Amino acid sequence: MTNENTREWAIIPEPNSMTVGEGVVSLPYAGRVNESIAIGDGDYLLAHQLVADIRSTTGLDWDVATGDMWPGFISLHIADSDASEEAGTPGAYTLTIDIDGIAITGCDFEGVRNGVQTLRQLIRQNGTVLPVLQIEDAPAYRIRGYYLDATRGRVPTLAWLKQWADKLCLYKYNQLQLYIEHTFAFDGMSETWRGSSPLTPADILEFDQYCANLGIELVPSVSTFGHQYVAMRTQELRELGEFPEDADRPFSFIERMRHHTLNVADDRAFAFSTQLVDSYLQLFRTKRFNICADETFDLGKGQSKQEAQRVGVATLYATYVGKLCEHLSQQGHEPMFWGDIAIEMPEILETLPNNVTLLNWQYDPEATDEKIQLVAKAGAKQIICPAVWGWNALLPRIDDAWNNIARIARYGIDCGAEGMLVTDWGDFGHVNDPRMAVPGMIFGAQYAWNPAGDTAEDDLLARVSRVEYGDCSARFVALLRSASAQAVFTWRELVEYLELDDGAGNCNTDVAQTIPCLTERLANPENALTLREARDRMMRNMATTIERIPQANRKLQQCMVEIAPIMAHTGKPGIAAAVRIAMEGQLLLNRVGFALADAHGVRDAHDVDDRQPSDYRTMARELECWCEAYAKEWTVTSQPSELHRIQETLWKAADELRRISR
Repeated sequence: MTNENTREWAIIPEPNSMTVGEGVVSLPYAGRVNESIAIGDGDYLLAHQLVADIRSTTGLDWDVATGDMWPGFISLHIADSDASEEAGTPGAYTLTIDIDGIAITGCDFEGVRNGVQTLRQLIRQNGTVLPVLQIEDAPAYRIRGYYLDATRGRVPTLAWLKQWADKLCLYKYNQLQLYIEHTFAFDGMSETWRGSSPLTPADILEFDQYCANLGIELVPSVSTFGHQYVAMRTQELRELGEFPEDADRPFSFIERMRHHTLNVADDRAFAFSTQLVDSYLQLFRTKRFNICADETFDLGKGQSKQEAQRVGVATLYATYVGKLCEHLSQQGHEPMFWGDIAIEMPEILETLPNNVTLLNWQYDPEATDEKIQLVAKAGAKQIICPAVWGWNALLPRIDDAWNNIARIARYGIDCGAEGMLVTDWGDFGHVNDPRMAVPGMIFGAQYAWNPAGDTAEDDLLARVSRVEYGDCSARFVALLRSASAQAVFTWRELVEYLELDDGAGNCNTDVAQTIPCLTERLANPENALTLREARDRMMRNMATTIERIPQANRKLQQCMVEIAPIMAHTGKPGIAAAVRIAMEGQLLLNRVGFALADAHGVRDAHDVDDRQPSDYRTMARELECWCEAYAKEWTVTSQPSELHRIQETLWKAADELRRISR
């Protein structure tokens, strides 16, 4: 394979076998794409994708045709039945570019689709002059999926979902799941979804068709066991939760992640779960269904405690999940669910039906293969699930995403996993702009296709910069990584600091128990914490980190200076605005953290030259102005949904700054 450093174009995922020849091939000014009807692409979408990219890149208008009477300079075909075994791998394709024309041959529709995406990437980077080359390529994982949180604060617009599906197609993904807790307009559940800008049946039907046309399987995913925080706070459904007595507590981003479990000892819980399943699955063409069933932290601790003591928590969990899986199986569907509870209680693995797929999520950048091996040895089907590492932050954690995804992809292949599902979560209100996840999504595309390839992180960052952002300097993603490394006081820390207040000026112990530096103090019930003490401890624990802020902000500002001209030359004003808003926001968050540290007396005198103005009211006003700019950028991708919760959090921070300035 030609060394990446000797050419100024790239392909993602990198092909398994590519030979680059001498010379180039010029696209004719009046060309045609001939797409074989045997491909099964009823609307000739693949041909039209190529024509659209040729037009947008070169200004040339090409024709589309089918049949042997209409030869095209670009031809798309299905392989003959006597093709080689490798060519018969689902999703496999060959691409040939030479002076006689361009030919893409796939073993199936997906294979042709994948070859077309490779050619589109080349056209976008090279215009009318393409390299002579021969590619033979096939994916390592049959299932290459993306999992998008559409419930914890941010509900994407249908228009943006279609743009995202287009991008997933370009990088050869073939599955997409949208995570739903309360943000779908189920009949009879308006109290649960009201005010959340919910997706509707019409949205799903339209998006399912759109994805199918792109060769992407849209798989339904609904929380049916845990993560029922919003539903369990309603008047109509609260009695189904483990702790109905807590339903009227003030809303908390942190508590939403902890206390949300159905009381499955109540027969009404199963009727509730199956109502969600049965109504939602009818809107999708796939037979797969993800019931989630993860992080059931409160199981056996509240209303189900007596039953859990009788049969055991593991049995209580396994019985309920088994009933849901059997309910789906009886209707001809293939259940899948998150594997965290089953892995923590391995006896559950032995009870799984044969047609159930375990979604084995491992997000640690230094994760081992222990849990993936455990599932493999139990003989259970699994899909491995790394993460793009964007949650709770304005800027994506590029290094963590690369380390996690590359590592988990290799483990999955070694253990015979059936696929890889890259997750993109939105904990704490989904403050992370989904466009910030693009580098991580592309990492997933690379390693789901070719996990064994020798792809160094810096090389991949450069290739992503070229292919996705049109950055000839190949520096954009590396600069984004550098900017992310300067996030000292993040959205997570701000939420933790503010939510330590229970709303009445006391310490919220549920929140405090999630902050490591406070858990030891809370281990003894006699050691009650006041709000002031809890915040003092939290900020003192961050003292060493906080002292990095002046230097971090200088580096972050330098990243902004260096990235601006790159963005100006890529012709992508949308991503330029999103990046600028995210970086400006992180600068402000760092300054807020510095101010709070000052208020709690944890800063050193030697930082006097870098101290913020004593009048923090100025910073409060800057935060509020930034909040307005952030809100405008939110609407580019998302419905209003829970934007107001993020705004309210920022306003509380501004009010706190004004309070400490007195």
